[in-house]
Amino acid sequence: MTNLILATDSYKHSHFRQYPPETRAISAYVEARVNDFADAVVFFGLQAFIIDYLARPITAADIDEAEAICAAHGEPFNRAGWEIVLNDHAGFLPIEIRALPEGMVVPAGVPLLQVETTDPRLPWLATFIETALLRGIWYPTTVATLSRQCRQIIAAGLERTSDDPAGQLPFKLHDFGARGVSSAQSAGLGGMAHLVNFMGTDTMEALLAARRYYDADMAGFSIPAAEHSTITSWGPAREQAAYANMLDAFDGVVAVVSDSYDLDAALGGIWGGTLRDRVLARDGTLVVRPDSGDPVDTPLRVIEGLWDAFGGTVNGKGYRVLDSHVRVIQGDGMTRDSIARLIDRLIGAGYAVDNIAFGMGGGLLQQVNRDTLRFAMKANAMRDADGVWHDIAKTPATDPTKASKAGRQAVVLRDGQMRAAAMDGVADADNLLVPVWRNGTLLVRHSFDAVRARAAGGVV
Repeated sequence: MTNLILATDSYKHSHFRQYPPETRAISAYVEARVNDFADAVVFFGLQAFIIDYLARPITAADIDEAEAICAAHGEPFNRAGWEIVLNDHAGFLPIEIRALPEGMVVPAGVPLLQVETTDPRLPWLATFIETALLRGIWYPTTVATLSRQCRQIIAAGLERTSDDPAGQLPFKLHDFGARGVSSAQSAGLGGMAHLVNFMGTDTMEALLAARRYYDADMAGFSIPAAEHSTITSWGPAREQAAYANMLDAFDGVVAVVSDSYDLDAALGGIWGGTLRDRVLARDGTLVVRPDSGDPVDTPLRVIEGLWDAFGGTVNGKGYRVLDSHVRVIQGDGMTRDSIARLIDRLIGAGYAVDNIAFGMGGGLLQQVNRDTLRFAMKANAMRDADGVWHDIAKTPATDPTKASKAGRQAVVLRDGQMRAAAMDGVADADNLLVPVWRNGTLLVRHSFDAVRARAAGGVV
């Protein structure tokens, strides 16, 4: 799975014979087209793709393997072209990538990056990498965008009900998605994309990805927490002992799933009954986790039960905040829509959003696809043997929304808004698409802190 020559669609191996004979360079851009999911996207993941794919030179063994597979598969193979890459470019693709800064919140329909070939013998390379490049960009960008939408919903609830919205927000959405994705690589890329917006995660591959690709020492945090196996192994007769063990085993914040048998009985009879004084005597916070039932009604009922048992205070904005020894986390059934509905219910019942944290699993990292944000990579210009660039584009009569941009693109600020513009009419200093990779050299390396800061800054 590490052979870049094979990280493409089969038919692209025939494309070197399909461009006009005068073609010396191709330019292609990537965008999230206007879509129904998000007006703006959090651009993220290009640096990880470059490090994993482009920064690893192809080898003679890669060429031999690809040739053998193409021959058996029924596709032509451009061995001469790949040997130029190997012998004249040390195995690195002769391409330049210009891109927006990662973490930037970009209006849909504005190019995120542009690829241009630099060796006139290999113009087909720009679109050859479409498959791997799109795969490396659309997924983390889509997860980061979804996570940001949840952040906006939660932030609005905190602003309305909390005395400390900024302090609460970073840990209000926790990633539980590692087991729900299709691969460890997805867990790393998607989990890291979530951490652009929040700091809570149980996806450890995300921590490794942020460290490897964006130099983050530690991008996310978690707490000790029970699962059903650690509770039910005590048996129903010792449910109270299982909970007491959690209080004794860990200091600080600890989460305990409490619906293994009867959630209401656990709330009233154990947490708010026999173990109440021990909860209040701890130097830390018990986070009660329901894991079944209606995702809106159930957590509200838990908060109400904890209020009855432990009480709390009314904050400066007039909303009830549970005693600091108890909180709730709801992970089951959480989507951006159910989070919004739950927050509305909490506010309607007079509770601050301080009382709850949210978790998402497969709904955060897996239930997205390339069409969620309508990602596409399209060729937009061809340079001929005389050095003249010619605009190229698709304009399908059957779907005008799939029309592509003609001509090499720039991204500029006009009236405070980010917009696409013809590259030829824009000075380099005004073009937000800046060279980040050229012919084997990484020209810009973003830190995770910088990515987070841009994402927090909002749409330009």
